[in-house]
Amino acid sequence: MFHGGLLTKLRGFYKWYVLGLVSVGYILGELGHYLIGTTSKVTADDLHYGDRSCMLNATHLHLSQLPVICEKVNSSEICESLSLNGTYYCEWGYNGLGIDYQVLAGPAFMAVFTVVGVILGVVADKYNRARILSVCTMVFVVAILMMGSVKEYWHLVILRMIMAAGESGCNPLATGILTDLFPEHQRALVLSIFNWGIYGGYGIAFPVGRYVPILNAWGLSWRLCYYSAGIVGLVIAALTFLTLREPERTTIGEEGTGKPTDGVESGKKMPQVTIWHVIAQPRIILLCLAASIRHCGGMTFAYNADLYYRDYFPDVDLGWWLFAVTVGIGSVGVVVGGVVSDKFVSRMGVRSRVLVLAVSQLIATLPAFGSVIFGPLWAMITLAFSYFFAEMWFGIVFAILVEIVPLSVRSTTVGVFLFVMNNVGGNLPILVDPVSKAIGYREAIMIFYAGFYGISSILFFLTMFFMDGAVEKPEDKTNGLDNSAYIQDETRHKPIQDARL
Repeated sequence: MFHGGLLTKLRGFYKWYVLGLVSVGYILGELGHYLIGTTSKVTADDLHYGDRSCMLNATHLHLSQLPVICEKVNSSEICESLSLNGTYYCEWGYNGLGIDYQVLAGPAFMAVFTVVGVILGVVADKYNRARILSVCTMVFVVAILMMGSVKEYWHLVILRMIMAAGESGCNPLATGILTDLFPEHQRALVLSIFNWGIYGGYGIAFPVGRYVPILNAWGLSWRLCYYSAGIVGLVIAALTFLTLREPERTTIGEEGTGKPTDGVESGKKMPQVTIWHVIAQPRIILLCLAASIRHCGGMTFAYNADLYYRDYFPDVDLGWWLFAVTVGIGSVGVVVGGVVSDKFVSRMGVRSRVLVLAVSQLIATLPAFGSVIFGPLWAMITLAFSYFFAEMWFGIVFAILVEIVPLSVRSTTVGVFLFVMNNVGGNLPILVDPVSKAIGYREAIMIFYAGFYGISSILFFLTMFFMDGAVEKPEDKTNGLDNSAYIQDETRHKPIQDARL
């Protein structure tokens, strides 16, 4: 009775349930990650860290009405003396920026995130990924919850490091699970939806970080943001532990075609493939470099967008605009990128996925500059256009990666890839602070955000020439997959059956 009827029908939806569950978990993790950027001003004022400057404190006034712009004053005495019709409209206080903030947002998180991510990637190739993912989810959820109770700056640093340790397992573990659950013609779309969690969490952080502290419910101010995310996260962690099960591991992409790799003929016995054999390939190195540069552009915008628009347009509330663009437009871009990539991969091979990356980032570059140069209205319009194309990239990158590496080191490779990508892309934005002090905040954002979009496009284009085109697959002729080149241990000489659900 348990193998028919409703249960059988529900079983067919299980893989989509898994996609939804791990995606929501990832969104919550990224919400906790990026909340520091949208709550930094009020958090810094409470915990006393970072730079202090002159800021507009009268929301009913517009910049055009002011005799002196607050942000142009560098003295606390002059700042607090500025008035209009008897009203003092400036305040001297913590602005949420400075090297303390950049360290908190970037290196403090990334240092742990990248190292633990590699370790968990290795563990995931040997042990039950579903159980490990459950533990990781609980770790970062508890850390987010505890962030609401911090009293000192260093408390926040430690908890962000703990949160990073837990969240570091989400991508390599969930990527491996989803790759084994979904077939090739859905893979880029599925991974794009999952990796949209980064932008979903980041986008939701705008209204949560801007408007929840203003409510000051129960006197919690910015702390309520972390408490709320943590409570919801506990439910997701429980569901992950109780309902997520380990899928059968399958060979995919080039490995599933029996295509020779690294000069070894298919069908011949070869030495065990190690992570070093895989990551030393020129195409992996170039793909990782291109992804690292693109990631830097994205992280620069993520860590600085709210603070940048608050600084340059203090009289205009862009919180909901930023939410609509990042979540709404970004979501459409993610889906379109996955669909386009999946549509062409069967005819052009993995090379087509890289082509989609190069073209999408090239198109996104010019309007990205516009989102920094223009005033509020056109900044949001060009940002929306840029975001649509820019956000195609993440899911496609990992669809490429899992299709060109062997099953035996798949999760490890994803972990190493994330280690390099996040160390380069996640830590380079710390240079925004010294560069902004030298040439200006706007100019620094233009370089590390829009400029790096353009550089990544060029690198993705070069990567394309190291990828293979379409290849004939065994399933075109039979119902099974047979590739003994990468099959290890007890399955080394057995055919691997197609495990599509």
